[in-house]
Amino acid sequence: MSNLNARRIGSVAGLLSPATLLVLGSLVLPMLTLLRYSFNAYDPIVLMRETFTLENYLRFLAEPYFHEVILTTLAVALVSTCGSSILGFPIAYFLARTQSRFKSLLVVLVIFPLLVGNVVRAAGWIALFGSRGVINVTLMKLGLISQPIEIMYTDFAVIIGTLSVVLPFMILTLQGVIENVDFSIVDAALNLGASRAKAFTRIFLPMIMPGVLAGFVLIFILCMNAYATPYLLGGPGYKMMAPALYDQISSAANWPFGSALAFILMAVTVISTLLVTRLTTRRRR
Repeated sequence: MSNLNARRIGSVAGLLSPATLLVLGSLVLPMLTLLRYSFNAYDPIVLMRETFTLENYLRFLAEPYFHEVILTTLAVALVSTCGSSILGFPIAYFLARTQSRFKSLLVVLVIFPLLVGNVVRAAGWIALFGSRGVINVTLMKLGLISQPIEIMYTDFAVIIGTLSVVLPFMILTLQGVIENVDFSIVDAALNLGASRAKAFTRIFLPMIMPGVLAGFVLIFILCMNAYATPYLLGGPGYKMMAPALYDQISSAANWPFGSALAFILMAVTVISTLLVTRLTTRRRR
């Protein structure tokens, strides 16, 4: 038996080793390299001087500009995540409960935006939001405005664009959760005299809450790390972490500070996610 177990363990290890090497090579090693870079010093001549300093992290704490960047990132991520939850739930519920023969087609329509790149989707929003875009041209022809209104390069444009990117993920996540709910329990509560509101809040919602939380965390992480949409709809100077750290690495060639921003973004994302999870779990109890 022990030989059989050892053989099974060896087989599993053999199957997992390529995936382990892939993760190490494509994720862990680059992250460790960036971590080391974040403690180096920037040098205008040689670009990066190898040392061990907290200068890059202290710079982030000292400069108010980057405080605004991280707060804007958190605000956009939170609003986009909450918006996708509110908009996605009714659609997910309908898809999960419908018996229509067109259900598969509707699911394909939800998935279809995921087949289009973020840059292409952002270009579509630019065609709508621009000063000569569809919205402004229509409003001017109707005589509702005399000159174009500023929609591009605003928080509104960035949030709408980000929301459109993450909404399909939220819908698909919630649909899977709702499809696994035992609705006979909800029906039993209704038959015993519970109102629909009470059955929803006391029975249905607690059953789907773990899945809702999982979707919320997934979408929040995607929003925190959004780059293309904020850059194109908010402009190069829009204050979000991903464009800011990319600017430090690509334009300023400041790899140490850009690496520090990457790890600060990761730390804030993890801490925020854990905080939301803890608060939600505590409220459920």
